[in-house]
Amino acid sequence: MKGKKKSVASRHVSAETFDDFLDEEGLLEEAEAGALKEIIADQIALAMRQRKITKSVMASRMGTSRRQIDRLLDPRNPSVTLLTLRRAASAVGKRLHVELR
Repeated sequence: MKGKKKSVASRHVSAETFDDFLDEEGLLEEAEAGALKEIIADQIALAMRQRKITKSVMASRMGTSRRQIDRLLDPRNPSVTLLTLRRAASAVGKRLHVELR
């Protein structure tokens, strides 16, 4: 049929991996950043559970609000700074390590 758009899947048959597909769509960096944020949030939440640190105590240790802790632990919230992640790591007895490759 003329004028009918091809589906996303048919346009990307050449993509070898899902990363290739995301890269072709211009979404790879955003997806990787979201995944990293989720991993760090999960690690902080795990450290909090292991040390029996509540969100209220965490907020007190970081000098912030419980609401900020909720944002920090929300993997869908990308607006967390490196400084906040570093303070959170310190509050649970960890260090944040960032590396360029």
